[in-house]
Amino acid sequence: MTGRILVVDDIPANVKLLEARLTAEYFDVSTALSGEAALEACRRAVPDLVLLDVMMPGLDGFEVCRRLKADPRTVHVPVVMVTALDQIGDRIKGLEAGADDFLTKPVNDLALVTRVKSLIRLKTLTDELRLRAQTGRDMGLDDGLDPLLSTEVPRGRILVVDDRRSSFERITAALAVQHEPCVETDPQQALFHATEGDFDLVIINLGLSNFDGLRLVSQLRSLERTRQLPILLIAAPDDRTRLLRGLEMGVNDYLVRPVDRHELQARVKTQIRRKHYADRLRDSLQATMEMAITDALTGLHNRRFLTTHLEQTLETAQTEDRALAVLIADMDHFKRVNDTYGHDGGDAVLKELALRMTQSVRGVDLVCRYGGEEFVVILPDTDLEQAGVVAERIRTRVGSEPFVLPDGTTLVATVSVGVGALQSGGDTVETIMKRADGGLYEAKQNGRNRVVARAA
Repeated sequence: MTGRILVVDDIPANVKLLEARLTAEYFDVSTALSGEAALEACRRAVPDLVLLDVMMPGLDGFEVCRRLKADPRTVHVPVVMVTALDQIGDRIKGLEAGADDFLTKPVNDLALVTRVKSLIRLKTLTDELRLRAQTGRDMGLDDGLDPLLSTEVPRGRILVVDDRRSSFERITAALAVQHEPCVETDPQQALFHATEGDFDLVIINLGLSNFDGLRLVSQLRSLERTRQLPILLIAAPDDRTRLLRGLEMGVNDYLVRPVDRHELQARVKTQIRRKHYADRLRDSLQATMEMAITDALTGLHNRRFLTTHLEQTLETAQTEDRALAVLIADMDHFKRVNDTYGHDGGDAVLKELALRMTQSVRGVDLVCRYGGEEFVVILPDTDLEQAGVVAERIRTRVGSEPFVLPDGTTLVATVSVGVGALQSGGDTVETIMKRADGGLYEAKQNGRNRVVARAA
């Protein structure tokens, strides 16, 4: 894994040391010798991670971090602050300023590389989600997502897996101020609760009496429901090897005993804030995708989705030697409806037409709005004759009862339907659609309110 890392320290020797360590791991490293230079470097080219010393003249690390996290262009860039070993207050202050993690001097090589890789991996995922959401916005699909949403910290549900009463009582007392902690002393039950409990964070005591805490980490990371769930480990000072192994397995953060309550609160705040933002990004992406492929009026899939889906369905049918048919249905004299009853009346008719068509086909069939008053139905495993039967069912269902408009007015409407089907291995989406469109044209020419199937 590679990435662009900005190393910021006012002492050139420290900069060169960190640069050499990270370059050896094939990271692209740039440097800055002051807070002002760091901010300017980020304005020129946004890095994937900032490694930031706390004590610097002029703008110190805390202020640089605050400014980076206040800027929509850099709010998503992970910041790792480098502090003195005995300055717990600096760590807490850094996390409260928005830092994503910290390293203590002298910086351990393995801890440095592990933390950096973990944060860059997370940023890569977030960047992908943000890029897809931005693509939707560029298409005019506003997701309503605030760029600074990542600063929000909701009340979180936290699962604490710990079988030492004195330990979990201190942890829950510190967490209960802002969050809702839940204790589970049995690791196997903890896995069940994590998958069913809609938690925002899991805190695991690495020193469980009769169970390997890393086994629980592995299980959580292997399940779809908990794969993205943040995990924070509580470790003893001499358990460094297993702690680093946990980070390699996907643990998001850790604390070393004795646990400072303020640091615990700050680290929990960071993890829940990050999860909240990632969840909102995923929800936004899902909503954007749905908007991109769904017709807003009828709720059916739109032409964009139809084209892709029909190509995939045709490929499957040809590969597996299966039947495939397509219907194109068009409401007769729809312009009269709009002219007489207005666009609100026309919209009501189209919505009801979509409903009646959907109720006339199987669950495996796909009804799409092709445009205007024209609809397409994809019928897998259906030959031309069978498709004609389905088309006739749709035609009958549409004309069987009046359409009721919003003002209570009723009107009778009909549809014409053209049918096309897969005939040979050389057929394409265009040829099948052309057959159905030809059938529709013939139905319109011959008086409307009828079905015409075209074999060629």
